[in-house]
Amino acid sequence: MTPQSLSPEEIDHLARKRAGAKLGWYAHAAVYVLVNLFLFSVSLYGFGSRRWSLAPLLGWGLGLALHGVAVFVLGSGSGLRERMVQKEREKLRRERDLP
Repeated sequence: MTPQSLSPEEIDHLARKRAGAKLGWYAHAAVYVLVNLFLFSVSLYGFGSRRWSLAPLLGWGLGLALHGVAVFVLGSGSGLRERMVQKEREKLRRERDLP
């Protein structure tokens, strides 16, 4: 679906959905930074001699990166996601039109 074929209501809905997804990623990133700073400080000044805070930092960081790819790359309305949606839409229309 191209922006030219969308009604003003559909454009507004899509814009709100995309803005919400981006705000969700920013909130996720802020929580990631705050929690990992806390974990690092506990690891540094807490019990034990090993710094264990690297494991959650890397694991959660991978999740945050994948979330960012989903929001900013695949969710942009173009590219791979849009082609896949269009392909599925065409497939469903063909199935519907079969006798």
